[in-house]
Amino acid sequence: MNQERKIKAAVVREKGGPLHIEQVTLGALRRDEILVRIVATGVCHTDMVVRDQLFESPLPAILGHEGGGVVEAVGEGVTSVAPGDHVIMSYMYCGDCYLCESGHPAHCQHVGPINFGGGRLDGSTSATGAGGEEVHDHFFGQSSFAEYSIASVHNVVKVPKDLPLEILAPLGCGLQTGSGAVLNALKVRPGSSFVAFGAGAVGLAAVMAAKIAGATRIIAVDVNPARLSLALELGATHAVNGAEGDPVAQILEITGKGADFSLECSGIGRVLRQAIDCLGFFGTCGIVGATPMGTEVPIDVNGVMIPAKRIMGIVQGDVIAHTFIPTLIEFYRQGKFPFDRLIKHYDFADINQAIEDSESGQTIKPVLRIGNP
Repeated sequence: MNQERKIKAAVVREKGGPLHIEQVTLGALRRDEILVRIVATGVCHTDMVVRDQLFESPLPAILGHEGGGVVEAVGEGVTSVAPGDHVIMSYMYCGDCYLCESGHPAHCQHVGPINFGGGRLDGSTSATGAGGEEVHDHFFGQSSFAEYSIASVHNVVKVPKDLPLEILAPLGCGLQTGSGAVLNALKVRPGSSFVAFGAGAVGLAAVMAAKIAGATRIIAVDVNPARLSLALELGATHAVNGAEGDPVAQILEITGKGADFSLECSGIGRVLRQAIDCLGFFGTCGIVGATPMGTEVPIDVNGVMIPAKRIMGIVQGDVIAHTFIPTLIEFYRQGKFPFDRLIKHYDFADINQAIEDSESGQTIKPVLRIGNP
């Protein structure tokens, strides 16, 4: 059960380089680990951020962090899932630090090394290349651009078997981040105004969540007309094209007093400034867009202090995935969170095309089909 196995995985070997599907060997499970046979996995902007080394993470590496699959085997200490269970995988956390114990595992004290360190928290990896060289894995505790993944009791969430894994898989990161930021971190109120800067997977998940939360003015900002049109279909009341005029001025006009909440999803510094400037008194701006390490953004200090604006950093919506993902699935069943409209499926062999289509804006949420359900 816990022996080594040879699998196919997509490996990135150099900064900005393509992903190559190669044969690698996975080592044995530890007592708290879970072997998942991957059925599908989402492609997320963070995969590209690491490929391009905007976040430093060791290479060569197996990326992928929105995996969904079937439990193949479990370590002797695992009781939460069993072979045959359907699961999706989310972010990794240690479970022992004061942040995890206080209900904020997404902001785990070890969030960097445990998700981006290229291995387990103790520095070990479980994958080796065909020549016996170390291949960094455990990306977000999963490295799901592969036929099999070694995950943990912390980041595996059991899901119903009557819904397809190729639909559920991307709930583990981007969709959770956007919706969780609205419903959990920002706590958007009924009757309030909300602005999503960026209408990709994260921003559109936020738009759908804002509708669930009861916001009455929901504004999507992007430069892609097709995405703005989809935002209106998914719950936005207004769409603002950032390439056509000043989005801050347009938001102030729509709201009459500035927005109550904004969420910066693009990872572009100047857009963050807009997300702050568009707020009204006591407004809150959440930041989820990933920027290169060291990015700085100038702000108008008095423009923040006098209106009592808040700026909040948010990781993974500050949610506990084990309880939040089932909630999203229930919203999906009720027709309130139709995230399947964002998905386009690709064969595993076409992973680089899926990434290219995501970067060009052609596809909102690529999902790779890797194995049989």
